[in-house]
Amino acid sequence: MSLEILDTRRKALTLNLDEQVYGTFAEIGAGQEVARNFFTAGAASGTVAKTMSAYDMTFSNEIYGIEESGRYVSRSRLLKMLDYEYQLLEERLNSEKYKNRTFFAFANTVTTINYNKTNDPHGWLGIKFQLEPKGEENLIIFHVRLLDTDVSLQQNVLGVLGVNLVYAAFYLNHNPRQMVESLTDNLSKGSVEIDLIRVSGKVFEGLDDISVNLFLIQKGFSPAAFFEPDGIARQAKDHMYKKHIMILRTRFKQKNLPDLGLFEHAVQQYKEKKAIENDALITVVELTLNNLMSRAQEEDNDFLNNIAGRTREILAMGYPVIITNFNRHHKLAKYLSMAKPLSVGITTSINNLKYIFHSENYTSGYTDELLAYISDLFSRNVKLLAYPYQDPKTKEIITSKTMPVSDEAKHLYDFLIQNGYIIDVEDVSFPE
Repeated sequence: MSLEILDTRRKALTLNLDEQVYGTFAEIGAGQEVARNFFTAGAASGTVAKTMSAYDMTFSNEIYGIEESGRYVSRSRLLKMLDYEYQLLEERLNSEKYKNRTFFAFANTVTTINYNKTNDPHGWLGIKFQLEPKGEENLIIFHVRLLDTDVSLQQNVLGVLGVNLVYAAFYLNHNPRQMVESLTDNLSKGSVEIDLIRVSGKVFEGLDDISVNLFLIQKGFSPAAFFEPDGIARQAKDHMYKKHIMILRTRFKQKNLPDLGLFEHAVQQYKEKKAIENDALITVVELTLNNLMSRAQEEDNDFLNNIAGRTREILAMGYPVIITNFNRHHKLAKYLSMAKPLSVGITTSINNLKYIFHSENYTSGYTDELLAYISDLFSRNVKLLAYPYQDPKTKEIITSKTMPVSDEAKHLYDFLIQNGYIIDVEDVSFPE
């Protein structure tokens, strides 16, 4: 049975009428849309201790400090805002009047679409909160990409997201999956993408970044989630920005862990052919779920736990992992293009190439679909590195150059081989 989704005004009013919840709203970059929702809902004095918006950079720096990176729409800036505002609440509201209050500090730092529509609208939102008077701090932060092409629509989205976050923090924290799902309540599909979320504090004890970010992929809020070897969720764009990238594609359904020795062999070949220095190359293992997340229904925790377990196994090998729902190479390449990589190498198998370049694997319109696929993939400075295959019966070694392809695809395939878009991984040994 699905739960009732409260509209934005009702959520804000519920919080305003809660005699315990009390806090601060600090918003930079897109108006004070979250605070506005609480004021227009009525009874805002019950919840709002202070609202502010330090738009001018000099004012902002005086309050929250200078960002050495120069990036003010960042996780670092958000955390400084939350820490400052929460500490101020505890320092100033410590009299008898507030002894039964549970404090929170909400903050966001956002850039909306510019006049010429040439930027990437995105932002960070977060809340630091306690669940009992003088209780321990808990934290929820997340990053969003704003997909509407109108400033007023993006501002409205931010206002709704903020109300959803505050409501979820206080009333849905006992159910992390429901808490995450509720963040887009009352928003139309395609208006926002939530591509990273992090939680901490006693109320979220035992919930790690891998588990909570899997909820985002399951609900379609994000196509991918990126994790460092320590299991911490990061933005893939920041980690890979203007680097050479080498990706090992693996599937969740495959029985064995990936052969990282063979992958490192391919990495070394790629570095030598392109004369890449070690610190300029990022190696990543992709765990593609290939649309399996539709199986992970509300009650299917085992499936999500299995995915999280496989992710931890790969992370323990020392590699960053990106979990995706991409079934084809060109979708992965499109996602990686946001990081403006210098080049991308994707390892693949001969069997995968055979599937792409054999028309019988498609129902109709093969040539049109193949052209679109190839154009979308190789226009993004991508190379496919193909592992050779040994026929178990004949012991014949099949490479990209000897692999049979459909007649319709042969000229295009030969062009890709001759111009180095598809490269064999060389000097691979096979058992006698």
